[in-house]
Amino acid sequence: MIVPATPEELERAARALAAGDVVAFPTETVYGLGADAANPRAVGRVFALKQRPADHPLIVHLASAEAAAAWAAEMPPLARRLAERFWPGPLTLVLRRAPGVDTAVTGGQDTIGLRVPSHPVALALLQAFARVGSGAIAAPSANRFGRLSATRAAHVVDEFGDALPLVIDGGDSDVGIESTIIDVSSGHAVLLRPGAIGVDRIAEALGELPAARDARSPRASGTLDSHYAPQAQVMLVEADLVAEVVRFLAGDGKSVAVLARTAGEPLLDAVRIVPRWHRAPADAAAYAHDLYAVLRSLDVPGTEVIVVEQPPPGVQWSAVHDRLLRAAADRPAGASAGPIAVDDAAPTAGGRR
Repeated sequence: MIVPATPEELERAARALAAGDVVAFPTETVYGLGADAANPRAVGRVFALKQRPADHPLIVHLASAEAAAAWAAEMPPLARRLAERFWPGPLTLVLRRAPGVDTAVTGGQDTIGLRVPSHPVALALLQAFARVGSGAIAAPSANRFGRLSATRAAHVVDEFGDALPLVIDGGDSDVGIESTIIDVSSGHAVLLRPGAIGVDRIAEALGELPAARDARSPRASGTLDSHYAPQAQVMLVEADLVAEVVRFLAGDGKSVAVLARTAGEPLLDAVRIVPRWHRAPADAAAYAHDLYAVLRSLDVPGTEVIVVEQPPPGVQWSAVHDRLLRAAADRPAGASAGPIAVDDAAPTAGGRR
């Protein structure tokens, strides 16, 4: 049920979290599927709802940097610098978990991802929950595992139907893609997932570029090869080949949609054979803001292929490239297509479904 972000509804949502329920709420990045991070059974409901593998960690959302002391064993100096610079905001820090933190929320690892969101509704909910519960909300994106993230309350309902007691409506997400994730658990900064806060800004805060993720890095949300995917196949194509590829696919009888950045109006003959042709913003931040909502609008029943014009290079486009590459990756078959029900089942232990 979608409800407005009024003080009364936020108090109601906080009480629901304290009772072990799952609540969807807005953040500045995407909508989150939230549960009490201190309640393993509630966390298990999130995994069951999303059909998420049990070893894929969640991000714990907090109302302030000070609250991290209850969840992280320590905040090394570089973590404090990043928190001071970017919290509240779209940055997740991966730290050593504190003793007593249940590994259900960490995917069985000794590290934990923490974030202080900047969205006023998310912060108000966290503050309300601190008055009646642990004050920490474990919240992956509010979508089925591996699918497009939700950036509007209606997207959450599209994913889960009436399986959620409350979906708090905070309007469109400001950023539109998930947070930057930086691992600081080993004493140096490692980029696990690009986001709205680019590596150039991280480097400015730290005085050096973060290292690249490798086999020794902790597992983190949204880092599997296939992720953020619509039902239709996504095909990334260079700008000068978009029209040719569209004509070939349409000629082969495929139902095609197109997300183009520069290759739109001049290709009138191609446009005529592809009624679902979206012209994306030229600016990286605006493109990211619109990305998931646009892909959802193109991913209508019957669409077989979404041709996406390859965005340009550059650090400001790195997060968009990351999401599109994962959306276009080969994926396991058998993902469910409709809203799902939920019970108190344990997290799934397999791969993406």
